[in-house]
Amino acid sequence: MDVSVIIVSYNTAAATVDCLKSLETANGTKEIFVVDNVSTDESVPKIRQFFPDIQLIVNKTNRGFGAANNQVLPLCRGRYIIYLNPDTIVKPDAFKKAVSFMDRHQDIGLAGAKILNPDGSLQESVSYRYPGEKFTRGETAGLAGNIACVLGAFMIARKSLLDELHGFDEDFFLYGEDQDLAWRIREKGLSIGYIEDAEVLHWGGQSETRTPPAAIFEKKLNAEYLFYSKHYRPSTISRIKRSQKRKATYRLLTLKITAPFAKNKFAHDNKKQCYQIILEIAGR
Repeated sequence: MDVSVIIVSYNTAAATVDCLKSLETANGTKEIFVVDNVSTDESVPKIRQFFPDIQLIVNKTNRGFGAANNQVLPLCRGRYIIYLNPDTIVKPDAFKKAVSFMDRHQDIGLAGAKILNPDGSLQESVSYRYPGEKFTRGETAGLAGNIACVLGAFMIARKSLLDELHGFDEDFFLYGEDQDLAWRIREKGLSIGYIEDAEVLHWGGQSETRTPPAAIFEKKLNAEYLFYSKHYRPSTISRIKRSQKRKATYRLLTLKITAPFAKNKFAHDNKKQCYQIILEIAGR
């Protein structure tokens, strides 16, 4: 079997159904796993109703994104694992092209697809630097390739490699696990790739629609600092913290001055909350 597809769902019923429908026309031999992290919407009954042949795992607690993916990794029989977000639509030939790309490039351990916005415009999905990398002093010198990571909406990786790495680091609950996995793959001497002719539509953020923007920002920043603690020297982290605290202090001052003139109070208050979160986390 070529591909094992893993989708983690959390309150994304409509998007998940549309995603699974698109997989019905996806070329190539495949098996599909959906791991539901205690959705309170109609995700589970809809998947059971419309896709009875899909292997559905319903968790009793929200284990987080990385752990939910890891949960079914031992069950996967494909040569490749495709991590797929539920708010995506996969073009019919995307899997076939992704597998062909990986077969041709044995030096690549994981690769991302060409991610498109719902209107067909290009969505930024390739990063050449990690968070805070400009403050490093040689930590990235031994990493293979020039791509740091790709967007986790669609990632294809070698099953044998993921088994060796034990999948995602489950300390990352949500956000940052894709960057960490890419780093560890590059440490093994394999590069991160980009498959330009494998196209996937991505809506983005559908599982967090009920979460306030500042709370999402806090989750992402905490994930960044976990990434720093795993891969950067203490001196590098200190430089990052000093820079972030200086910027946040300055921005809070300017926001205070401009508050009476703010046209969008919600946006103004959200920025204020985010910079306060930076001061709190960087001050630890």
